[in-house]
Amino acid sequence: MIFAPMRFRHNVLELLDQRKLPLQEKWLRCRNSKDVYWAIKNMVVRGAPAIGIVGGYGLYLGIARYRGSRKGFFGLLRKQAVYLKGARPTGVNLRNVIDEIVKGTGKSKDRNISILKRLVLRQAQAAHHLDEKLCRRMGAHGAKLLRSGDTVLTHCNAGGLATSGFGTALGVFYAAKGQGKKIAVFADETRPLLQGARLTAWELTKSKIPCTLICDNMAACMMKAGRIDAVIVGADRIAANGDTANKIGTYNLAVLARAHRIPFYIAAPVTTFDFSIRNGKGIPIEYRDPQEVTEGLGKRIAPRRVKVLNPAFDVTPHLLITSFITEAGVLKKPFRRSFLKLRKK
Repeated sequence: MIFAPMRFRHNVLELLDQRKLPLQEKWLRCRNSKDVYWAIKNMVVRGAPAIGIVGGYGLYLGIARYRGSRKGFFGLLRKQAVYLKGARPTGVNLRNVIDEIVKGTGKSKDRNISILKRLVLRQAQAAHHLDEKLCRRMGAHGAKLLRSGDTVLTHCNAGGLATSGFGTALGVFYAAKGQGKKIAVFADETRPLLQGARLTAWELTKSKIPCTLICDNMAACMMKAGRIDAVIVGADRIAANGDTANKIGTYNLAVLARAHRIPFYIAAPVTTFDFSIRNGKGIPIEYRDPQEVTEGLGKRIAPRRVKVLNPAFDVTPHLLITSFITEAGVLKKPFRRSFLKLRKK
């Protein structure tokens, strides 16, 4: 099932406002790069692959009205690239998509500005379509790891809403269902913005995949009771040694899975790997507004003067990860060897 969170038509980028789900399905219209920056920063759209796709369209909207010289065009293109990449720092897909578009456009010798603009748009559209293909391949590989009757725990939302429409971690569940396997899912609520409760539960319910919502602090209890067979989550950036940044709370689950001898899988496209970073210490972690913790759903739940820490991501050490599910296959330990083969491909 496809849950496309974005659509581009008539030079307008429309985004399904994920802040409103599951109660409202409302679309936000972005007509320029400032609109796109705001939408990414304020989590109208979220999920590393989806942010990358939207960033590509934002880059086009940032140069769509330009009239001038070739030199001025590329100056503006680079300026818009820097601007949009600053919207959210942890996920690497935003940087990758934008950098690839700037690089690809720079190879053109054309001096016609209209043609250069179309080239930027075509590359953004290509990134959009490629993501869906990658997610479907990833889902097929990951589904092989699951048996009919398994119950899987997931965290945050790594579904269609976080990608072009099919999903990474949830894409594995959709593929397994397509193969006729009966899969059930435990979905963490995912504090503080409740992406699991609001988004993952919404997707799985619409897909008719049995889903049980639990609070973040219930995972250990469920594991001890033998009610979880595997954990599958997404990723926002994967370092060269396999250390993985994902939504805050992922590290907790990896530790618990190891303690209970449950396989812990990361489902992510190759575009999420950042081989320029040696290990997790080099991954930038975004800290967000304290109000997301003290009044995340619009109602204050904490004293006004209390100090708050709100890191949006944590880093799971590679030693706690069983395998990586990618469109190129399932990457197993030792990861340095698996990653080396991946880079050669």
